[in-house]
Amino acid sequence: MKKTYLDSFPKSERKPFGLMKLKVRQGVMEFLVILEKGRPVGLAITVLYRDLVLLDYFAIHRAYRGQRCGSAALSLLKERYQGKRLILEIELPDEEAPNREERIRRKQFYLKNGMVETGLKVCVFQVPMEVLTDGETVTYEEYHGIYRETIGTIFARRVTSL
Repeated sequence: MKKTYLDSFPKSERKPFGLMKLKVRQGVMEFLVILEKGRPVGLAITVLYRDLVLLDYFAIHRAYRGQRCGSAALSLLKERYQGKRLILEIELPDEEAPNREERIRRKQFYLKNGMVETGLKVCVFQVPMEVLTDGETVTYEEYHGIYRETIGTIFARRVTSL
């Protein structure tokens, strides 16, 4: 799981793996392995706070992309957290971004799978992002509370509204 995490996310967007393991032991994060026919094909790392679930990291191995594994996994996550508000952050499709097309495809994937725009634009560890939700409303204060109350004030200071 750690290898997939390190391979899938740029260093600037990764939380220390040791911190996340601690948060799992504290019950505020979950590491979930995504399986297809018994084989690990991806991961989901969530942060739990009140009735909010932040899908903090979500990745499908390259070899399994385009085979509906991501859509199926997202559907299962919605079932797992039924009755809670599921939210996630995606990079803004900035005109200057070297991976602009990838960012656009990522957003289309989430919108196609039932996530909706909230209008919240945030900066997470100096990366401009937008917040999507499963359809339920979420305020900036609620969103920021996830970081402040679960990850800690040091990290929360690096999450701001745009």
